[in-house]
Amino acid sequence: MNSPLTSSDTSPIPPITLNNPPTPSIQSLLSVDLGITREWSPKEIAARIPLDNWRSYTNVLDMAPLQTKAVTLATVYTIGDILVQNKEGRDMGELDRWRILWSLLAGLIGHGPMSHVWYHVSKDFFDRVLGGVHWWDFIPKVIVDQTVFGPILNISYIILLGIMQLQSPSQIRSNMKRTTIPLIVSRLKLWPFVHCITYGVIPLENRLLWVDAVEIVWVTILASQAAGAGEEKKSPQENMNGERVPQEETIKR
Repeated sequence: MNSPLTSSDTSPIPPITLNNPPTPSIQSLLSVDLGITREWSPKEIAARIPLDNWRSYTNVLDMAPLQTKAVTLATVYTIGDILVQNKEGRDMGELDRWRILWSLLAGLIGHGPMSHVWYHVSKDFFDRVLGGVHWWDFIPKVIVDQTVFGPILNISYIILLGIMQLQSPSQIRSNMKRTTIPLIVSRLKLWPFVHCITYGVIPLENRLLWVDAVEIVWVTILASQAAGAGEEKKSPQENMNGERVPQEETIKR
């Protein structure tokens, strides 16, 4: 009778040799931290930073869309105003900090929340009216944006700016009458073409970020043109829409 140690059906454990390598699962276990043992190259870091930042931004946007867009607009308005003042010839120490603060607040409590609500309302409205998604549905969206939301946004900005500057109701009303029609006309220089992409290509939650990026480029171009023409600091300037307005009344979008 054979003992368990000498049983005929007991096979010895094969040794791990060069001719008998570990299974893939063991190899994966042994190499799980292999990438941590070396430093990332500058190329890898440069490739990862934008992706990681974008992923972080979209995660925060999903969790708190309204607050994220408000902070995004506040940042964009602040950057835009600093760029304009810099192009006007002001050094960092000469910047009008009150004007920067007004721009920041206008984006934080005005443009950001209003745009968040508008893009969702616009999408829901046209989905119901048009009965679905069509390749041409961006056309009526752009028309309504330019004729309805654009004037409302700029009037709201004038009112908000007037309140922050402690202007009288008559001053605010005068500014509204003087700028509303020119703004509607001047927006035709750029924004209809931009919003063809906004409503035709860009996803809903990223539309405001796209518009913000264009605004920074647009205001930088306008400020550069003004500086090249030799305008004085206190002279009228063009706003983001191309309209010439007093410096303290620069209108966004």
